[in-house]
This record gives sequence, structure tokens and C-alpha cells, in this order.
Amino acid sequence: MKLPLFPLKSVFFPGETVPLHIFEDRYKQLINDCRKEALTFGIPVYINNSISYGTEVQLVEVVNTYETGEMDVVCVARQIFKVLSFEKQLEGKLYAGGEVEFLEIENDADEALREEVLQKVENLYDIMDVPFTKISPKQFNSYSLAHKMGLSFEQEYKLLLMTKETDRLNFIKEHLDATANVLNEVNRTKGVIEMNGHFKNFDPLDFQDFKL
Repeated sequence: MKLPLFPLKSVFFPGETVPLHIFEDRYKQLINDCRKEALTFGIPVYINNSISYGTEVQLVEVVNTYETGEMDVVCVARQIFKVLSFEKQLEGKLYAGGEVEFLEIENDADEALREEVLQKVENLYDIMDVPFTKISPKQFNSYSLAHKMGLSFEQEYKLLLMTKETDRLNFIKEHLDATANVLNEVNRTKGVIEMNGHFKNFDPLDFQDFKL
């Protein structure tokens, strides 16, 4: 399938709302074409000086249009694709495009794993003392909070390429465990530093237990 392409150094997950500020002429033309022809377009992830995978998005609303022709638009992310070919300009257009192949995504995770990962997300927020809005495990999936659990750009990209929900949730679980361990150690160290210089009540040692 051929899609218009709008490469960005960003990762978007299926179901996510994608707000974009459009200011280049080529992308103004793209958004106008989407409005007229109900086109979707792809946002390939620009990483390591290349584009290989990305997410198809659909225009939902043009929120603001400025005198300059710039626009604030809201899109919704749909399917993940692999880039098969890339053209800097589609014929008769200012914007890029290319052939893409959509990935088949498997939602194979059981509810127990979703519950476990969701609990670890909540625990992480507790450690950071950040408010957490509870989500039902039935409504939770690996994409739900992907931008809100401290994944690096590279980790988000790696998550995007995983086709099985079980693999994605296990990847997130490992990250949450590692992050929680680091934060707990930081909090412990902070506590030790804060105690330095305070008067301490030491338990007396029983010399009878000493051996030379």
C-alpha cells in the first residue's frame, strides 16, 4: 500500500491521540489533501538516521488555522507499518510517500499479566509520589501508558516493533522492575545523606560476644 509519509523523531502507538502543529508547505498540502480525500498518512520514526517502521494516522480535526496557513491538527494513530520504499516527493505533490506493509498485531496476553503490569505501573507512580488514575485491567494494554512510564525513545521504538502483546507487556514489566529498583535505591541513598550529621542512638554492643 502507498501512503503519504511525514517522518518525525517520535513514536506513536495505535489508539493514541496525535497533536501536530503544521507549518511547512508540504505538510499543509498533505493536511488539505486529507481533508478533501479522507486520506490517512504515515509517520515513520526517524531513528539512527533512517526510517524503517512507523504508524499510520488519520486526521480527526483541524483545531486552529492561522493567517500564515499554519495549522494545529489532531490525528489518531491506527496501524503499525514497515517502510518498503520511500519517495521524497509523490508525483504532483510536495510531500513524501512510499510503499508500506502493515504488521499483524497479536493481542495474546491474558488478564493476569495485564493486572501484574498495571500494578507495577501503579507502584512506580507511588514511589515517585505522582498521582495515578486507576484503570481497569480489561481496558489496559501495552500501548495505554507507554509514554508515561519512563521509557526512552529507543525503548519506545523497540516496543513499537513487537507484534505480540505478551512480549510487549513482559518488556514493560522488566523496565518497571529495573526502574523501581533504581528509584528505591535513590530514595535509600537520599535517606542516608539526610541522616548524616544527625545525633544517632546506637544500640550498645555486647562485648561478651566478641572474639579475637
